[in-house]
Amino acid sequence: MDRIPRVIDLVVNYDTCIGCGLCTYSCPNKALNMEWNEYGFLIPTQTGICESDGSCLDVCPFNPFPEKEVQTENKLSDLYLKDAKLYHPKVGRYNSIYAGYATEFRDTSSSGGLATFVMADLLDRGIISYVFSVKESSLPEVHYEYSISKNRQELLAASKTKYYPVTLSTVFSELDKLEGKIAVVGVACFIKAVRLTQYSNPSLKEKIPFLIGIICGGVKSRFFTEYLASKVGVTKLLCNKPEFRIKDICSTASDYSFGCIDCYDNKGKKLKMTTIGDMWGTGLFKANACDFCDDVTTELADISLGDAWLQPYVNDGKGTNICVTRSLLAEVIIKDGITSGKLHMEDLSLDRFLLSQKGSFNHRHKGIAFRIRRATQKHQLVPPKRYGEQKTSFDFKLVQLSRMSIRKKSLTIWKETSDAALFDKKMMRSLLILAKVTHLYHYKEALFRKIKKIFRLVVASE
Repeated sequence: MDRIPRVIDLVVNYDTCIGCGLCTYSCPNKALNMEWNEYGFLIPTQTGICESDGSCLDVCPFNPFPEKEVQTENKLSDLYLKDAKLYHPKVGRYNSIYAGYATEFRDTSSSGGLATFVMADLLDRGIISYVFSVKESSLPEVHYEYSISKNRQELLAASKTKYYPVTLSTVFSELDKLEGKIAVVGVACFIKAVRLTQYSNPSLKEKIPFLIGIICGGVKSRFFTEYLASKVGVTKLLCNKPEFRIKDICSTASDYSFGCIDCYDNKGKKLKMTTIGDMWGTGLFKANACDFCDDVTTELADISLGDAWLQPYVNDGKGTNICVTRSLLAEVIIKDGITSGKLHMEDLSLDRFLLSQKGSFNHRHKGIAFRIRRATQKHQLVPPKRYGEQKTSFDFKLVQLSRMSIRKKSLTIWKETSDAALFDKKMMRSLLILAKVTHLYHYKEALFRKIKKIFRLVVASE
């Protein structure tokens, strides 16, 4: 064990590992295993002799030295999504964009139920025999993990969003034993890891013919679950069956709750997420790797699904999906679902879709250049990115610095406290600073837009 696996040396040691776990599958020496680190994330650790042939690094979505042919999402989409008719730099390759829901699965899903519908349809058509998706774990003190589903009943157990660290290593360890084809559900970085694994092992393109992408706001540490449990008065050791998106069908789509079972009295406890402030734009409990991701819409999946954070859809507490089809099969599944009445869908314009992810585009595309420059100044390795050359205004730099500080500080403080009330007190000043610099940034942006509008009117009147 005198050699360090390259993925540990060049990714994990620079805190850019996202925990996908495909390095453990690709390691020819089986020298890697996924373990929890001190900050509540899953990372590969060395458990055997390493020959350092680089296979583990080749499949890593945050590889700082990728091959030219797979250097960015654009390069990979050229290889795997050739039948997509359209392209937009923020969306990637695609065929159509929709908003809607699946009538059968909407009530049992976090949003519109489209992910469950697509998985079930692929099984019904006989295109696949298995689905790799996230379900409740049987392991002690581990709430969720990737598992294998082979029928509708098992798929229903995998419905609903889980903001909890998981790794594909739990299912890819069984991949070569399974007879039949497989669909994989995952966030952008996990989908990229699967595409890189297919590139390294071309036979997996036939074995895994369909990828379902979930549009992601950032991967959270398990500390996030512990924090929410503490907010409802449940300690992390007594928290069971956490639910992150409990709908209120009489309210709006964003007015959902967190809930869990308290093992002390076996009673359910829950709270509205709107009562605890912004858990996403602040960067609380987020993985550092997420700050070096520029794929907002899971560009490498056959179909990309997310929440329709737009009017009028946000007014419907039952939930509505946005949907981007990128392969011909994905387009057929959606259109056939519409024709059969199983899907209630309508076309969504490109502009409206871009608006639904405006905040994420702003952070990941506009802010990533500053984050990359800051990392490289500290001699940290980061992967090559498509938006790494953009200029950043001073006020937006302040926003980025605040978010980066909050991300890191939240993990350190929770590790020391594990109490929500004390955590909130210690984080209050940092969150207040972020709120102020964000307000300054938005005020300046609005003022600049007004000046541009006035200038255009003056020019037009001449």
